[in-house]
Amino acid sequence: MTMSDDDILAPRRPRSGDRSRAPFSDTARGPIIDQEGHEIRSETLKEGLQEFRFDFGKDGQFTGNPFANLTREQRIARIEAIAKLLDVAFVLPGTNIRYGIDGLIGLIPIVGDIITTAISLWLVREARALGAPWYITARMLGNVAVDGVVGIVPFAGDAFDVMFRANMRNVRLLRRWLDKQPRV
Repeated sequence: MTMSDDDILAPRRPRSGDRSRAPFSDTARGPIIDQEGHEIRSETLKEGLQEFRFDFGKDGQFTGNPFANLTREQRIARIEAIAKLLDVAFVLPGTNIRYGIDGLIGLIPIVGDIITTAISLWLVREARALGAPWYITARMLGNVAVDGVVGIVPFAGDAFDVMFRANMRNVRLLRRWLDKQPRV
């Protein structure tokens, strides 16, 4: 049985004897749950939706920055999480060797190494945005450069990526510098 164009644009209404489908309603059935598993009251949800809006600047272009509202600790946690994902997220079964998606993406010749180097450079940029001095960022850039240049070599470079862990080294450098800074 084929559907006509009218049925696609305006779905058929159930016949009077067809009670197999439940009527559609706009109200939610049951509680609304957030990502942590806590129930959200409908009043809170309505208030939040009224305050939710996009920031459109001149000429109707979106000017909002989705990362602008993060605190310093949240940015540090994000850097650490990405570094762990890149370098030590998985364990090679039967061994104690840890690797991350840096080693997996690096298996794609040239393009994979460019992608992972770009992500590593973004982490260095984030560290600089957190106020890391030039000598810390220079060491971080050195680690990324070594990882990127040696990573280009097929297979041996990928093994080096797994063992060198440039992103974890960079997070350690940043964390040591942050620990020496006075708390504000």
